Amino acid sequence: MHRPTGALLVEGKRVFPIVLSNPPPVGRRAPSGKWPLAEVAAGGVSFLRTGRPDWDAEFAADQIAGERAVFDAAAAHGLRCWCWLGSLANLPSQPGSAREKLLVKVVNGLKGHPGLGVWKGIDEPANPLRPGRIPAAGLVRAHRKLRALDPHHPVVVTQAPRGTVAVLTPYRPSFDITGADVYPVSYPPGKHVGGANRDLSVVGDVTAKMVRAAGAKPVWTTLQIAWSGMAPTKQKPGLVPRFPSLHDERFMAYQAIVAGARGLVFFGGHMTQVATPADAKAGWSWTFWETVLRPLLAELTSSAVAPALVAPQAKARVKANAKDVRLVARREGPFLYVIAVRRGAATDEVAFTGLPAGIASGAVLHEWVQEPPPPPIGGGKQVFRTVAVKGGAFRDWLGPHDARVYRFRP
Repeated sequence: MHRPTGALLVEGKRVFPIVLSNPPPVGRRAPSGKWPLAEVAAGGVSFLRTGRPDWDAEFAADQIAGERAVFDAAAAHGLRCWCWLGSLANLPSQPGSAREKLLVKVVNGLKGHPGLGVWKGIDEPANPLRPGRIPAAGLVRAHRKLRALDPHHPVVVTQAPRGTVAVLTPYRPSFDITGADVYPVSYPPGKHVGGANRDLSVVGDVTAKMVRAAGAKPVWTTLQIAWSGMAPTKQKPGLVPRFPSLHDERFMAYQAIVAGARGLVFFGGHMTQVATPADAKAGWSWTFWETVLRPLLAELTSSAVAPALVAPQAKARVKANAKDVRLVARREGPFLYVIAVRRGAATDEVAFTGLPAGIASGAVLHEWVQEPPPPPIGGGKQVFRTVAVKGGAFRDWLGPHDARVYRFRP
């Protein structure tokens, strides 16, 4: 882990993980004709959630071999795995238990594989909607054992979005990275999180809460493709599926980043019960990938934006004059980045101040213009839109759920 930023270190390089949970099945081609892992790797994905909830001592050898085969496929495409340990990540108090012995066997069988990236601990242990919370003590014991067995791969514990900071803080010794899943796009809006804020901006609220609960440890936020609360069942036939648009998903991703997320997980592509017939046959929501996720990841992993996602905080105290605009300023190499999101309903010009002296203009990343203006036939050179800076200040239009990434050269 890169302590100054919270970014994950992979082979010595800072990485902003983009995780699919769960990934597409490897045996069926994507609509593009590519094999699924080749498709998502080319599209900007870097991690896949793998593993299982049902590790069993009787079948452990076969289960480990199966997981290694998944790691092989991932590594062949430059991907790494977020391996779920199921109940093995919650150890009883007595040393030498059967569960501890199985944990040792699984970790020793997988830890040396180049396809392993991080371990996944108990899922949502503090969920208040669960019949009983899973106490932190067993998770802490498992974390200590894991780190003794494998000091090179961190442990990630994802919480439900509803726990308070006071409830979540005792789990801090049980992980190296934490976060929460938050799925606000639904009928009615915001029912996954509950509470007063039913807007998309609840993603920022939950991420900020997890940052407080984590202390100095990194946070990854899990965002929505689909989730169980939007899938009709025999017990709940009235549920109506609702998916985020590209504008929704982009805002949620950048709002999580502004609030402190150092990685993003996208959950639910495997939920074929709410997929198109073609996607259900393919085993994954490729329509969502084509229309929403791939365009977003193309931006997040671009050579323009990616450095901002792993950059440390900047010394510059950049501020916005609108109360509903949140921002973060970061510095990497020769560039100062300002990432800003608007959580309110207003549409107007926002004034930004606090840039270092001497800056005359900045680029608005991934907002394109032609320079010079294109003639009736043909076109000019494509460049990023610019904003003029004077006296360390600039103005720009922002509307509801807009997100901007500005780049300046001090």
